[in-house]
Amino acid sequence: MKKVGVLALQGDFEAHVRAVARAGAEPVLARTASDLEDLDGLVIPGGESTTMLKLLNAGGMVEPLIEFGRKRPIFGTCAGAILLASEVTHPAQQSLALMDLTVERNAYGRQIDSRVAQLTPEPDFAQRTHDGDLEAVFIRAPIIRHIGPDARVLASYHGDPVLVEQGRHLVATFHPELSSDARVHELFVSKL
Repeated sequence: MKKVGVLALQGDFEAHVRAVARAGAEPVLARTASDLEDLDGLVIPGGESTTMLKLLNAGGMVEPLIEFGRKRPIFGTCAGAILLASEVTHPAQQSLALMDLTVERNAYGRQIDSRVAQLTPEPDFAQRTHDGDLEAVFIRAPIIRHIGPDARVLASYHGDPVLVEQGRHLVATFHPELSSDARVHELFVSKL
């Protein structure tokens, strides 16, 4: 069974632990650089990206995460998507720059503007999983404003990409771990 780490510094990492298990992989909590060593992939959950960055910097984990991402898949949701982007705006901040994306933080508004939406996945996603709409829970979500030529949009919301893959990596600006639909986590596990 493949081992998928869930970065457990901040955010709702426990929901990802359950989602990874439903997707058929063994979830492992990752809190230090040494925790990354035996993992096949890593999930960076939602939360607050500036707080996560402070914790990653304080724990000496930024460079180990970048090195991990050069070799193995990372799946970032919400704040995790912000951390994987090559450029972050509103305001600008440091990132791991593992995907050719520009992400605007909190672009959908405040906490009160959070919502659950039904997405129609792109045919490429539907072919690799199964047909049907995808439930998406948006909580103070970022918006992907630009994707590079090697990135592929798998689902959009109001014309903006919300599920994107680039090579081994995957990002969602919503929270698939809060849905009973395991297809997004299953797609990530299939990359291991």
